[in-house]
Amino acid sequence: MKKRLLSGILALTMAAGLLTGCGGSKTASWTVTCPWAPSGVAAMVSQKAAAMSTNYSESIILVADAIKGDAATVNTWVTDTKANDTELVFAGEGLFSITSILDPAKLQFTYDDFVFVENLYSSIFVMSADASLNIKNINDLDAYAAGADEISVAANGATSSEAFLAAALFGSMGYGDKLKITPYSSAAEAAQAVARGETNFAVSHQSQILETYQQGGVTIVCAFDGEDIAEGDFAGVEGVGKYGYPYFRNRCFVLARSGTKAETVAELKKLYDDILADSEMASWLSDTMMLEVDTMSEADVQEHIQNVQNIVNEYYDIVVG
Repeated sequence: MKKRLLSGILALTMAAGLLTGCGGSKTASWTVTCPWAPSGVAAMVSQKAAAMSTNYSESIILVADAIKGDAATVNTWVTDTKANDTELVFAGEGLFSITSILDPAKLQFTYDDFVFVENLYSSIFVMSADASLNIKNINDLDAYAAGADEISVAANGATSSEAFLAAALFGSMGYGDKLKITPYSSAAEAAQAVARGETNFAVSHQSQILETYQQGGVTIVCAFDGEDIAEGDFAGVEGVGKYGYPYFRNRCFVLARSGTKAETVAELKKLYDDILADSEMASWLSDTMMLEVDTMSEADVQEHIQNVQNIVNEYYDIVVG
């Protein structure tokens, strides 16, 4: 009997040891839900961050999970998650600035249902053109658009961030009435459509059009940013902001459920900040994904959401029709 009791105590002690790290703190696995394609940019960054999380925390392990569904996925997450649950979710301007205006009934949540943890990256979208058009800058684009009867642009969805960037550019140039957004089911597919001759232009992440550009299938017309691209294969590509045209970057917010303890949020933010400060992560984001480390404050997030909302409201009619 005594031997069985001692064995039981030993088993319990070992089990407790497996649940604790240095200093006796419990190790918690935090599931990070990405509501977009598992092969997409955000999901890939999430997987990379999760793989590095054990290098920087003995109490938190990040577990990446991608469930394509956009608003529906986040609706389910909000319904199933309460304050202090070990759950995180991604969201960005697509939900808070676009869907909230175009189709608010799709959202069973508001920003107040979350607490901001960190922004993982920013992506500067670029516009590519069919190589046969020989359009390499804004002046070339203006000349082409002035003589065109229709301007077709491939985008990841009819009302996506890419669609609104195209509408904002051509609308502010005075050619909004000529614009035809051609929607595709994924960002990668939209990026390749222009090289196949299905559209005149495409708006995409840089990484999604790089190979086609290197093969000579497209030219890169402009970047949706305030300044020219400074580094990499697309260095020197003009930023539309130089001409006073509107723009925004794509960003990826990591969010916890509202009401989660402030010290927990701070610990999560520190973990992400440590991962993003790692030279391996920064190099991978820049060289492989063509993204930038872009940590943000709550004020930065609100400014970004408002800027995109302003663009959506101004160019709503061009996109929605």
